[in-house]
Amino acid sequence: MSTTLTEAAKLSNDVLLAGVIETIIKDSPLLQTMPFIEIVGNALTYNRESALPAAEWHATNDDWVTSPAINFSQQTATLKILGQNADVDEYIKQTRSNVQDIEAAIVQLTAKSVKHELEDKFLYGNSAVDANQFDGLRKIINLTAASDQVIAMGATGATLSLSKLDELIDAVKGGKPDLLMMSRRSRRKINALARAAGNNLEVGQGKLGEFVQLYNAIPISVNDFQLDTHAVAGSVETATTGGAKLSHLCHPVR
Repeated sequence: MSTTLTEAAKLSNDVLLAGVIETIIKDSPLLQTMPFIEIVGNALTYNRESALPAAEWHATNDDWVTSPAINFSQQTATLKILGQNADVDEYIKQTRSNVQDIEAAIVQLTAKSVKHELEDKFLYGNSAVDANQFDGLRKIINLTAASDQVIAMGATGATLSLSKLDELIDAVKGGKPDLLMMSRRSRRKINALARAAGNNLEVGQGKLGEFVQLYNAIPISVNDFQLDTHAVAGSVETATTGGAKLSHLCHPVR
């Protein structure tokens, strides 16, 4: 059983806690969408489908050929700790809260800092660089030429097109992605492409009632930590220090 932070905020009777949760999710469609679960232990092990048996046709009364075993690859996600102290001197709390709740302000700003760090490492986390981090999308998506999770614009990169964006969405099997996460620059590009095609992006409401843009009925999420400098060589993304003209990176999130 899982819940989102948006729903968790509704279950909190603590005004400060509810305010903190709202602070970290109100401008983060990523955190509004991500499910959160409780687990016992320090890691979560799950199975990933790696091979299916071949189906076959046969005549009446024929024997079925014994199919090979269905293969799974076992993956383990180790729990990591992200947070920060939000220290408030009791004297300051008692004597300097006549205009604004000092404790609430400090806790909310600290929570916002945690949100920023999570959004950054969601993309670029690397446990090989810092063992306390989890691995982000860039590392998890095995960035090789054979990866079916990477849609390249060309051997050395090129400007984004709506047809390639559609191809990226189609690469997500089992239904549409819940979110298209990108930089503000990429969102501007998609807006321009949509206007040039004689259409504007759809507009809907997010989980907190805010207006969100939609492409193909999929919410668009801006991540301010997504870089526009990913380098491309041989249709493979190789680094994050290339020229901005090459990269319009989008991540479908489920």
